[in-house]
Amino acid sequence: VQLQASGGGLVQAGQSLRLSCVASGGISGFKVVGWYRQAPGKQRERVAALTDGGSFEYADSVKGRFTISKDNAVNTVFLQMNSLKPEDTAVYYCNRYPYQSELWGQGTEVTVSS
Repeated sequence: VQLQASGGGLVQAGQSLRLSCVASGGISGFKVVGWYRQAPGKQRERVAALTDGGSFEYADSVKGRFTISKDNAVNTVFLQMNSLKPEDTAVYYCNRYPYQSELWGQGTEVTVSS
């Protein structure tokens, strides 16, 4: 399986972005899939997770603003990010949860200006 994230960019605070992550080997076998981010100088953190049963979990910092979803038919996981803040600036990745080191792709960069 290879995971390729896309959809990042430069936006102003308050705007929205929708990230996509395509799994070349499919995501139907992932019991839990997650979005992670790594800000400059900080450790990578999980921001959202979605189980194959449809349960969600979000980091406190993004609750109410971010929504994770997936479409098994096109092997894609999404992250809808609304009301973006400068502190959301980071490189975003998708992976299983718990993550598998070999599945980290290049990520997609999100920059939020104030």
